[in-house]
Amino acid sequence: MATATHSRTTPRTAVQKTSLAVGGVFLLVGILGFVPGITSNYDSLQFAGHHSEAMLLGLFQVSALHNIVHLLFGAAGLLLARTATGARSFLLYGGIIYLVLFVYGLVVPEDSAGDFVPLNSLDNILHLVLGAGMIALAVTLTKGRAKAHA
Repeated sequence: MATATHSRTTPRTAVQKTSLAVGGVFLLVGILGFVPGITSNYDSLQFAGHHSEAMLLGLFQVSALHNIVHLLFGAAGLLLARTATGARSFLLYGGIIYLVLFVYGLVVPEDSAGDFVPLNSLDNILHLVLGAGMIALAVTLTKGRAKAHA
């Protein structure tokens, strides 16, 4: 009986490796957001909204929804890393989403009903860095790729 073995015929590109790494970090952050001790004030973790006082690493305000979004975002990064185009899309559009979250954090008051994602000033800074970094990685890691395949 022959066993089927699957081997990668082409090595992963830098953008695919980066998408895997970024996706893995998001998965880890999503998991850690549900771990008491790593998330301080865990007993005040809310499903959604600004009333959650749970703080990942004692720094970043989180809710169950926030953690679930990190888990889904991480899974997307891993799944889309299967192709260079998918990995680039994850980094580019994910970066845009994080820049939108940065703007959201700036314009929506922390104690308003519109603040359904618990964010503090450190979250806002992190979202800016993540957004800009993911977009920069998407662009720089695939620069010249379209010309090479045209």
